[in-house]
Amino acid sequence: MNSILDFLERSASEYPDREAYEDQSRVMTFSEMRNSARSVGTALAGIIGETHCPVVVYLDKSVNSILSFFGVVYSGNFYCPLDTEMPLERVLVIMGVLSPRLVITDEAHRETALKFCRDSSLVLLEDLCAECADENLLASIRSSATELDPLYVLFTSGSTGVPKGVLLNHRVVINYMEWLSDTFDFRQTDVFGNQAPFYFDISIHDIYGAAYFGAKMVIIPRYLFSFPAKLIEYMNEKKISTFLWVPSAMGIIAKLKAFRAGKPGYLRHAMFAGEVFPRKQLDYWVQNLPDTVYANLYGPTETYVCTAYVMNGTEKEGAPLPIGTPVSNTQALILDDSGKPVPKGETGELCIRGSCLAMGYYNNPEKTASSFVQNPLVTAYPDRIYHTGDLVYYDENDALIYVSRKDFQIKHMGYRIELGEIENAVNRVEGINDCACTYDSRRSRIVLFYEGTEFESKQLLDKLSKLIPEYMLPGRIVRLEHMPRNANGKTDRTALKEM
Repeated sequence: MNSILDFLERSASEYPDREAYEDQSRVMTFSEMRNSARSVGTALAGIIGETHCPVVVYLDKSVNSILSFFGVVYSGNFYCPLDTEMPLERVLVIMGVLSPRLVITDEAHRETALKFCRDSSLVLLEDLCAECADENLLASIRSSATELDPLYVLFTSGSTGVPKGVLLNHRVVINYMEWLSDTFDFRQTDVFGNQAPFYFDISIHDIYGAAYFGAKMVIIPRYLFSFPAKLIEYMNEKKISTFLWVPSAMGIIAKLKAFRAGKPGYLRHAMFAGEVFPRKQLDYWVQNLPDTVYANLYGPTETYVCTAYVMNGTEKEGAPLPIGTPVSNTQALILDDSGKPVPKGETGELCIRGSCLAMGYYNNPEKTASSFVQNPLVTAYPDRIYHTGDLVYYDENDALIYVSRKDFQIKHMGYRIELGEIENAVNRVEGINDCACTYDSRRSRIVLFYEGTEFESKQLLDKLSKLIPEYMLPGRIVRLEHMPRNANGKTDRTALKEM
């Protein structure tokens, strides 16, 4: 395989009438997806006239978006999904970085898309689907394709205020799917329950997992994640058997003890990624669904999934869950500030090399050169590694333990402190559902935000003093009804700092 199109072609040949992708208004079989995507690819190839170009997909999260992704790839180009609810100002900045030749949208979003298209052509998906597939043209495009061709570009936040476009190739996804196949018992009868937005990289697991395994992907309506009981009913109705969600999506079920009303009876695999999963919430899932396989997947957008930990029942109660060991064709290096390996058990920055690495940042060679660098342990030939900015160490079982972000490290009262270590301690306190720490440098104090039982500050500090040294105790404690979340469902630390 040298393209994700091989996934779709194989499943369409073996299971042509099997339902492949479903949203609230539409279901497409594998053969319908393949045939429609070929039509879209033919039309796009005729309009663009060349390959390896970025194409923006500006559609609601739907089966039509997935159809557009496949269609763009059939045309020999790569796609960038933009959320239709994204602020126009951010869309304009992304368009400035990307300078796409083409924007795909539909009639419902045409007027909005015209506001940011500028030098890009606007095409409607409805019109693209009406084209007849040109098999000779598509075969010619495929004949020159390689697994190192770009597949998609996803934009993440940038420290300068300008979003970074992370560009990944087909090899990253092919390698990940092969690792999934070797590690887990996925079947053609599985149903992937999609939670993540399509501009968030973990959605790749669902979109291409369905095509690779000949399984089905169901896009779960977003509103259901605010109503856990209804969410579980929906999961049973659709027979969802596997998912990859952010921990906060699973956490709300645990916080509200939603399994008292019913349980997802078909769930075989529960995977999570994107942030630390508080152990009390995870343990609630494990206690109620003990036969489900649980896996903690780790990786920034620049590496997709690069390490993983599959729970085996031997985990220490209350201890942070490991991020595990590298996936196939991936190596983890733990380096100090001078680029040298740290001794086992000591903390250093996690750096990654291998097939999971992104190609770099689109149209940003300076940032690419500073983040994807030569392996300091290799001098005789080019060997790229990516600095994740995450601090980790190996435990006694040779599993990687995440400590915190490198930039969550502060110096307070003469001590170097990892805010993540404080958060781990707070999450062990009975009654705490979620928490996050920031540092108020102007007042030289650690600020703890949490949701859960209302404690008097002294009462909570007394509990924490049994878990962490005095110099790590928060100087201010703020209880929130709900932790702020960004669009990906992660804790919005920028909003907390503004508070």
